[in-house]
Amino acid sequence: MKHMKTSIGRLCQLLLMLTLLASCSKDDYYTDGGLAKAEFNGTVLEYLSSKPVDFDTLVQVIKIAGMEDVFNKEDITFFAPRDKNIKDMIGTYDIGGSLNRRLYDDGKDTIKVLSDIDGLIWRKYLQRYLFKGKNKLMDYPQIDFNQQSIHGGQNYYAWNNTVSNIGVVYNDVGGVKYLGYRALHISYIPDVSRPTESWRTVRVSSSDVQPNNGIVHVLDVGGRFGFDDGEMKDEIIDSKR
Repeated sequence: MKHMKTSIGRLCQLLLMLTLLASCSKDDYYTDGGLAKAEFNGTVLEYLSSKPVDFDTLVQVIKIAGMEDVFNKEDITFFAPRDKNIKDMIGTYDIGGSLNRRLYDDGKDTIKVLSDIDGLIWRKYLQRYLFKGKNKLMDYPQIDFNQQSIHGGQNYYAWNNTVSNIGVVYNDVGGVKYLGYRALHISYIPDVSRPTESWRTVRVSSSDVQPNNGIVHVLDVGGRFGFDDGEMKDEIIDSKR
């Protein structure tokens, strides 16, 4: 009886492994580990515009930055930040540390509309999320944040020549290493002279959305806009009277 239970247990483990391997086809589209429709019949900007709950503010930023042509015509990979990250960065008077709180305390004009921030500043930080060419999850190497000497992802130059490490985390399942669902991560590197230090890492919550002219990877809301909103706040404050 004990031998039979052991055999059944091993059979169940084998079936689980086969099921997971079948579900991890290189063409799969992942949304928090699940599958969803990937194709979108329109440009990258049109895709973002079709999702106003998450990207209405982001679309306005793209237009203020004068980057509509890039998002409509160029072949790009875009790691899309959420509106919440932009709004959290600007903040209101009663949020300690927010941009508007700091501007108010310094006696400077606060941000009432997005265009109160110079378009060149928006462009600089927006371009950190933007890469030339089309790259799906399957095109990026594995990264293991606990064993980066073995699985270290890869560094990529963004649109404005800033550098980020991009890699896919292979999660464990049932005690089996690297057999679980795959999650794409982007890590902005603030100082390329120290390429392994102070990474600003954000997880991708939905990968491989495929508009006509690019690939969109939607970021988790846990990140900060520009990967380092303190730097951006300082630049905006310096630009104000």
